[in-house]
Parts: sequence; structure tokens; C-alpha cells
Amino acid sequence: MANHKSALKRIRSNNTKRLRNKLQHKSTRNAIRDLRAETDKKAAQKRLPSVLSMIDKLAKNNIIHQNKAGNLKSKLTKLVATA
Repeated sequence: MANHKSALKRIRSNNTKRLRNKLQHKSTRNAIRDLRAETDKKAAQKRLPSVLSMIDKLAKNNIIHQNKAGNLKSKLTKLVATA
């Protein structure tokens, strides 16, 4: 166990950040799942910008890699365009 005040604070802040990152990542995965399951093209086109924004935020905060974000955005855009 840590002995210094700063190390104890770092443990607390890391746990807080981990939980926040986990929530954002899970929310985005659920939004992607819902977008893929969408059958109506109009509704999918309306939902796409918010999902792409969520993916961009994850990449900006290093929760997911930039290349993974690009791949996800490309595949989702292609899916909505052909649906």
C-alpha cells in the first residue's frame, strides 16, 4: 500500500478517471450497437453525427486509439450510406 499522501491521492484520482473512461467507452459501444441495429435510414442518418462525435471524444482522450476511431467512423458511415 502507498505511504505518501500524493500516492494515495493518485490512487483515488486514477480510480475516478478509470470509472469515467469506462462509462464513456461503454456508452459509445452501446450507441454504436444501436446505430448498427437501426433499420430506418433516416433515423440512422440522424443518429450518425452524435455517434461519430462520441467516437472522436474517446480518441481525443486516448480511451481508444486514433486508428480504431477512424476505422469505426469509416465503417459506420459506409453502413449508413448503403442502408
